[in-house]
Amino acid sequence: MKIVITERDSVGTDIDISCFEEFGDVTSYSNTDNTTDGKERVKDADIIINNKLPMNEETLREAKNVKLICEFATGFDNVDIEYCKSRGIRVANVRNYCTEAVAQHTFALALYLLENLPHYDSYVKSGEYSAQKRFSNFDRSFFELAGKTWGIIGMGGIGRMVARIAAAFGCKVIFYSASGKSTCTDYPRVDFDTLLAQADILSVHCPLSNLTRDLIDAAALKKMKKSAILINVARGPVVNNADLYEALINDEIAAAGLDVLEHEPLRETNPLSKIKDSSKLFITPHMAWASTEARTRVVTENYENIKAFLEGRERNLVV
Repeated sequence: MKIVITERDSVGTDIDISCFEEFGDVTSYSNTDNTTDGKERVKDADIIINNKLPMNEETLREAKNVKLICEFATGFDNVDIEYCKSRGIRVANVRNYCTEAVAQHTFALALYLLENLPHYDSYVKSGEYSAQKRFSNFDRSFFELAGKTWGIIGMGGIGRMVARIAAAFGCKVIFYSASGKSTCTDYPRVDFDTLLAQADILSVHCPLSNLTRDLIDAAALKKMKKSAILINVARGPVVNNADLYEALINDEIAAAGLDVLEHEPLRETNPLSKIKDSSKLFITPHMAWASTEARTRVVTENYENIKAFLEGRERNLVV
């Protein structure tokens, strides 16, 4: 059995992947970022472990032996599902491996901005705190989560965990379902305009689809409170970056915390790159999912997916 890992570094070199050697000959590549390299590297594979590389006819045409594609991810939008079906290639993903990590990062971003921590960190490190006579400084207002309305877009596993934590902080939780198919009854479901108008903190946890692309655009941002904080830990294109830039520099909302962007890594042409005030905009490099525990789980789950496949059992199959 020949196993090819196309993007080994996508789970971090600190995570052990030797478990896959149990199944056969393993060839791993640090990264494979183009189809030309990809189709050459997978052409003799029986099993492909992949992340972002497109798995389509162009990549797989010469890979006559491929029986299973495993994703180091939950999303599988890089896979041509119909082509894989036509070839009898099974596809497996990993679900819920980073729920805790993303929920935790959501609050790290929110609290960082809500309490104006960039300002106070700079105040201490600049020497201004040491130079003052009184024991305390609170020259920029900050607020409690208790009593605030926390709005959520996308009430899946991550959204529900965020809702539980927000409620524990004393927030009123409301949510909007872009698809209209949510079965959650634990929190009030509202229409989009109500969500925008009422949310003090608005966090995004939905998949990217035709219903959610550019969902947070100029029109939506204008409907939010001027004191609102926007958090996006879902998919970058859900929030129109150019529109968010205008909203931030014009003080239409108070602040935004982003772990995802329209194009990654951040491009110099993205207007958000011009904002240097971390109290207004705080960006992390798509790492909310990447706790050590989560990355270990994604490897372990792929191991279990392959083991199940070889034993004739269905596990986490999307095809």
